[in-house]
Amino acid sequence: MSSNLPSDKNNPKHSVPEPFGDLMRSMNEFFNEKPIKGFLQSIDEFFKTPFPFEAAGFHVDIQEKDKEYLVSAELPGVKKDQIRLNVTGNYLTISLENYELETAEEERSRSYRRRFVRQQSSRTISLPHAINEKNIKASYRDGLLQVRIPRETGKIIEIEE
Repeated sequence: MSSNLPSDKNNPKHSVPEPFGDLMRSMNEFFNEKPIKGFLQSIDEFFKTPFPFEAAGFHVDIQEKDKEYLVSAELPGVKKDQIRLNVTGNYLTISLENYELETAEEERSRSYRRRFVRQQSSRTISLPHAINEKNIKASYRDGLLQVRIPRETGKIIEIEE
């Protein structure tokens, strides 16, 4: 004796339909057909593009020493000419820029693709006093940028009685 309950999986007449089955099938078909599939693949390629730093930034360490501030930035894989240092008031900004021209040619489909890629990232460091840009020294070696900023003391003013 079999039951005629709707939840009986052995009875095809009374099976419970999946509430979103048709919708899910339609969505899968939509995302697996062109042009949507090609668009999604181009987004995937964009995020797979190798670049050593991300929008979140790169690691910067600041040490306060007796006579100077030492700002160190870890920049593996970055070339010296991709680094820009800018001083404004008491702010030091480290900017990284990467410009590349990518070309791809496929003989089978007889297509040629050119793409100009521009990526950038920056970090701004605030110091407690104005920075004299004439006294800053910067070096870049083995993926480590070091910026030495001399600590400057202002003029001490004597208070009269």
